[in-house]
Amino acid sequence: MGTRDNRFWGDDQAVELAPVSLWLWGVAAMVFVMVVVGGATRLTGSGLSITEWKPIMGAIPPLSEADWLAALAKYREIPQYKLLNKGMSLEAFKAIFWWEWGHRFLGRLIGLVFVLPYLYFLLRGVIRGRLAVALFGLFVLGGLQGALGWFMVQSGLVERTDVSQYRLMAHLTFASVLFAALVWTALSIGRKKRTQVRLATVARGSTVLALAIVVGVMLQIALGALVAGLKAGLTYNTWPLMDGRLVPKGLATLQPLWRNVFENVTTVQFDHRIVAYVLALLVLVQMVRVVRSADDAGSRRSAMALGGAVVGQLALGVWTLLAVVPISLGLLHQAGAMVVLGLAIWHLRSLVER
Repeated sequence: MGTRDNRFWGDDQAVELAPVSLWLWGVAAMVFVMVVVGGATRLTGSGLSITEWKPIMGAIPPLSEADWLAALAKYREIPQYKLLNKGMSLEAFKAIFWWEWGHRFLGRLIGLVFVLPYLYFLLRGVIRGRLAVALFGLFVLGGLQGALGWFMVQSGLVERTDVSQYRLMAHLTFASVLFAALVWTALSIGRKKRTQVRLATVARGSTVLALAIVVGVMLQIALGALVAGLKAGLTYNTWPLMDGRLVPKGLATLQPLWRNVFENVTTVQFDHRIVAYVLALLVLVQMVRVVRSADDAGSRRSAMALGGAVVGQLALGVWTLLAVVPISLGLLHQAGAMVVLGLAIWHLRSLVER
């Protein structure tokens, strides 16, 4: 394993960066929680309860009975209320409102927790050069994620009773990219750049396979968003068969054919299952290869942790499906996906020359 200290390589003069690493881990943890809260917002049908986007003033919730009634009146104008929740009481509205408000408030809080320490570290000269630019890029990415969230909500305010599965997929995938980038950067800080031969000797192609696994996890998360957006988890609640078949009928009923990948409930759930099997196989193959060939304890530990997490996530996914997606299992499954992504990033980082 590479030599570790509290310095970041890449600048002409190394500087102490242990507080920066802790800060980034804290932000990554908040993004993790944000994803889980977003899952709860979706599973409770709360995502359309706030029909306006006020990045600053929206942080203040309704403070009086009149404010609450005004918020409910706005909700009553959208199709979700008219077609699904007509007659909803004020107390029931408050329940879904607080989920969505909490989700948005956490997003604002993450922005503050990121930008204020960033400016402090920048002004103190703690971060500089490429690291400063990279961290600014993460801040921009976070801002774009907030805008994408409102773009997603807009899709359910006029003609639909829920949000577009396309926009939901983009929103969750963007969040996953942000989380992965934070974890990668936090892992990179504190490691010296190696100019000599790497200590870890791993089987040829293991690093490439580790990168493929990261991409595969991202793809699976995107497919999971499609499953959620189409409520595909509420159908075909058997395993390992779907409608009594390994390969169900009706996978290509929509035209043009590409629409089946994004809009056909049967195809979306089938794809999510198949990618899970392929990903699990790749991870287990990687674990065996690395454990057998690496003389680096960090690489072996990360491979074994990733293998265990993927098997656990696969089992949790089956359990969630068979139980017809109760909120508790749905949230655990979404959290599990982020754990797998974090471990995949850790494993890839352990194999990349530092």
